[in-house]
Amino acid sequence: MTSASPLRVALAGLGTVGAGVIRVIDTNRELIARRAGRPIEIVAVSARDRAKDRGVDISRFDWIDDPAELAALDGADVVVELIGGSDGPALALARRSLGAGKGLVTANKAMMAHHGLELAQAAETAGVALKFEAAVAGGIPVIKGLREGAAANVIGRVYGILNGTCNFILSKMESEGRGFAEVLEEAQRLGYAEADPSFDIDGVDAAHKLSILASIAFGAQPAFGDVAITGIRNVIAADIAEAAALGYRVRLVGMAESGSGGLFQRVHPHLVPLAHPLAHVLGSLNAVVAEGNFVGRLFFQGAGAGDGPTASAVVADLIDIARGEYGPPYAMPAASLAAEPPAATGDRRGRAYLRFTVADKVGVLAEIAAAMRDAGVSIESLMQRGAMADGTVLVAIVTHEGPERAIAQALEKLRGSQSLNGEPMWMHILDS
Repeated sequence: MTSASPLRVALAGLGTVGAGVIRVIDTNRELIARRAGRPIEIVAVSARDRAKDRGVDISRFDWIDDPAELAALDGADVVVELIGGSDGPALALARRSLGAGKGLVTANKAMMAHHGLELAQAAETAGVALKFEAAVAGGIPVIKGLREGAAANVIGRVYGILNGTCNFILSKMESEGRGFAEVLEEAQRLGYAEADPSFDIDGVDAAHKLSILASIAFGAQPAFGDVAITGIRNVIAADIAEAAALGYRVRLVGMAESGSGGLFQRVHPHLVPLAHPLAHVLGSLNAVVAEGNFVGRLFFQGAGAGDGPTASAVVADLIDIARGEYGPPYAMPAASLAAEPPAATGDRRGRAYLRFTVADKVGVLAEIAAAMRDAGVSIESLMQRGAMADGTVLVAIVTHEGPERAIAQALEKLRGSQSLNGEPMWMHILDS
């Protein structure tokens, strides 16, 4: 055991992850000290309910009612923020901690997506660490992989499955042939989805994570507001079945690229070919792919949430700080991060899956085909299924490669058609 002075930690937030951090440090205390070169000790905690049973002994730590006061503790070197939320107490604590010259470790992807640049500037000004490995993909060391392991590479593209709740739902729909609403209800019962699942199923959570990855991968200022977001709320069982018949699986994919036209960031349901490793990421797992100009394709996969994996990432950040191993939070000084404009998507080329729910009457297929023809969309295949329980018919189209602008124009031509029941579903097809 090392005799060096301990790294003293003040912990804000004692939910599943906060309690998990205590368990990781307690269980692996000696190994952590050897790897860090010094002990890591929690000295103070703060949460809303002091009496709640969290399965760990918190009586040995100083209790602070107001989490913001952790920033002023003389006996703490680093603050761990696990409160959550993009603003409010979490942001106040982060600002005060960095302003007081204390390192900050956080798992808060929303805060980093909205305020990461400000916090990075504050950390660099104070000469302290700002670490957030746990904010993206839980226990998967993807931030460290991009920031350190792939530092010599130009990253051409970063993309992946960034939300375990959505992946659980889509995997269940695929394996059991059940509808979205039914599987979502099961996910809520099992604790994979919140009572209000909007942030997950509408793609916002994945977009937070994508904006962080894009900043690190491309040296760009975080730009969450520029992420185009479509969730999985409108994916139906028939989409899953059609994808399977075509040799694909449906996944919610966050994708970012940087080029001469600006920074492209999008979270959108995709058809993923079975030959691609993302097609085999099942259940609540996350996975990230990064493509470097020398290292090639890197593939990171693992548990994207949960107390153990997320707490593991938090403690890994604390070990780095204990070693004195930290640099600019976004892999380069904040002043070097480019303010890239959002890339226009009209000229992006690719194949697409389009699904229409239509009235069962003569002329509907001709109307859809005419809209595609007039917009310059080339149809590779068209499938029509028999009438469903409500009397409507499902029509699915796979397009040849072409500009996204053409598909948008075709769908606009069909807007308001009396033949269509609800909005069409547009899913991009991921190249392999």
